[in-house]
Amino acid sequence: MKFLLKQLHKQKHLFEPGGKLELLYPLYEAQETFLFTPDDVTKGPPHVRDGLDMKRAMIMVVIALIPPTLFAIYNAGHQYNVVNQVADATFLTHVIQGALIVLPIILVSYIVGGLLEVAFCIIRKHEVNEGFLVTGLLFPLTLPPTIPLWQVAVGIAFGVVIGKEIFGGTGFNVLNPALTARAFLFFAYPAQISGDQVWTKVADQSEVIEGFTGATPLAVAAAAPEGSSVIEVLNEAGFTLNSMATGLIGGSLAETAVWASLIGAVILILSGIGSWRIMAGGVIGLALCSTAMNMLPADSFSPFTQLPFHYHLVMGSAMFGLVYMATDPVSAAATNRGKWIYGTMIGVLIILIRVANPAYAEGVMLAILFMNVMAPMIDHYVVEAHVRKRRADIKARKVSHAQG
Repeated sequence: MKFLLKQLHKQKHLFEPGGKLELLYPLYEAQETFLFTPDDVTKGPPHVRDGLDMKRAMIMVVIALIPPTLFAIYNAGHQYNVVNQVADATFLTHVIQGALIVLPIILVSYIVGGLLEVAFCIIRKHEVNEGFLVTGLLFPLTLPPTIPLWQVAVGIAFGVVIGKEIFGGTGFNVLNPALTARAFLFFAYPAQISGDQVWTKVADQSEVIEGFTGATPLAVAAAAPEGSSVIEVLNEAGFTLNSMATGLIGGSLAETAVWASLIGAVILILSGIGSWRIMAGGVIGLALCSTAMNMLPADSFSPFTQLPFHYHLVMGSAMFGLVYMATDPVSAAATNRGKWIYGTMIGVLIILIRVANPAYAEGVMLAILFMNVMAPMIDHYVVEAHVRKRRADIKARKVSHAQG
């Protein structure tokens, strides 16, 4: 590694101001900082030093994404082999088939998004930020396995350019770039990203097992007939609490395995990267709102309102969104009290959108994006309330001192 670093430093003069390759300095800086610890320090005291820079923070998020990514590969292959009745399919067969489905989606996301990221860095003459390492992986994990690759390219381009770069790049985006990209695809190409036919690849329609349906648990629950038990309807469709928690069902690539997201949550919380307040607030908001829905008269409202909150936690992308999307430090609330409010409102909105919106059974994406917009306002009023309290305390102390 020292030899590689020495060779990089030998070429550095070519990329510095006045060098032949000055225009491509962001590319040199990217490979230097991605592979080695940056040697730049802030000049002049006093400063608090912290070993956790942006590179390490983003790499830690990528590490936390490994469990859902690996499960996404396995589950995509498993769903394909089951539906297409692949004979003698084994664990290795599932993994290989899943890799053939998932890895091209991830590669297209990284290649197209990475090229756009570098292009903006060259134009603006600033460093390539490691934030794209997370966005480039998060986005494909929110997509169905049948998504056309050209739509992956269009979506990540929209997320990088419109969701981040027009605001100034990493650290300035108002919305989560990965969710912005997915929202664009959802509204631009709904047939390829929603419905009951996009969650499992089918090689030959004539070979599909009899009675196969691609409906997700949320779609089944939302379509439960009036007067029925939503849990019984789910069980009849093959969706038990255990199967949904395990994750061997159809859905977006990484959303189905709650346990994989929980492993990621532990990694993010212990490393100090992800806010446990936002995650906990999201679960609390989801539990409160769904419990309130359960109190509505069953004979006057949709059976979906009677679904217990723990079912909502294991259905759809609730846990994946709360762990990886809602905790984005740029687009989330920054104050501690604001994080509780922000997370709780996300949980509440997830239930409201799921249950009260007949056209959209999943509410995680829209809930997080809406609260991304509200986050600055939440922080503003939290800070203002703190300032008012401090002023009142100071005034009370002055009065007490004068009287004493």
